[in-house]
Amino acid sequence: MSDLAAHPYSALTPDCVLDAVESVGFAVSGSQFPLNSYENRVYQVGLDDAAPVIAKFYRPGRWSDAQILEEHTFAAELAEREIPLVAPLSIDGVTLFRHAGFRFALFPRRGGRAPELDDHDTLEWLGRFLGRIHAVGAIAPFAHRPALTPDTFGHVPRAYLLEHGFIPPELLPAYESVSAQALQGVAHCYARAGNVATLRLHGDVHPGNVLWTPDGPHFVDLDDARSGPAVQDLWMLLSGEREDRVRQLADILAGYEDFCEFDARELHLVEALRTLRLIHYAGWLAQRWDDPAFPHAFPWFNTQRYWQEHILALREQVAAMDEPPLWPTP
Repeated sequence: MSDLAAHPYSALTPDCVLDAVESVGFAVSGSQFPLNSYENRVYQVGLDDAAPVIAKFYRPGRWSDAQILEEHTFAAELAEREIPLVAPLSIDGVTLFRHAGFRFALFPRRGGRAPELDDHDTLEWLGRFLGRIHAVGAIAPFAHRPALTPDTFGHVPRAYLLEHGFIPPELLPAYESVSAQALQGVAHCYARAGNVATLRLHGDVHPGNVLWTPDGPHFVDLDDARSGPAVQDLWMLLSGEREDRVRQLADILAGYEDFCEFDARELHLVEALRTLRLIHYAGWLAQRWDDPAFPHAFPWFNTQRYWQEHILALREQVAAMDEPPLWPTP
């Protein structure tokens, strides 16, 4: 059997997508358009007498039903408070549906453009909404969703890469050494930060998950929602030289702290979290390499050049974690 036939998503045919949406009461027009998603499969599906809906088919085996429903509950809490995050549609009180062995949810279509992250007002506006999200996220913890920790985002994916032979033999000593050194640096950053609070997070606030309209931003995709420090939802909006990032952070916090207090000790974690994301991302690609969509979409992964650049990036992060935080701690 080919890899394509063996993968669970091979059964998610165009007809299956349309049948799934019809199964919950919508009259589909027959049109569908795949959207840019690899972890799950996401489609815009046309309807006969209404605006299209977005159908998200969850990757089999990734999340439990309880974990998915926590995502939906968190989204509903935010929507109830008029925080602009696209929440799943509820049909007769149900948000998670099943069809032909797949679990899926439906969302209203919301357009928008990428935010201008070099603009002071844009960053402050984003900060206000992130502060509101975190104020809600701090009300109660997740019961089923995992936490973002040095173990889950660092040690576990590193072990997977080593155990499954993804590192080229000639680069293995360098990878083992620098990744171990990087995780030691992460541990030191966490020790410097101390016992910071964790809360329910969006988890993946990069510019692609923020859409801007004339009425302001809205956030999409809570698929990576998990527990962690607040700064996880801030640092991916920072870019450029150090002075640029300091200025951007000040703009974000100017809005953020209108709704939620920020613990400046968490700034010790910025480069540690960036390091963990590098390791986790490589492990995620490796874990998904049996999905035919991944070699097609990420042909540069698992090449000699990729691992050389990955090792170099980790070396740079080892140095970055020794630098003072972007904002002096009190």
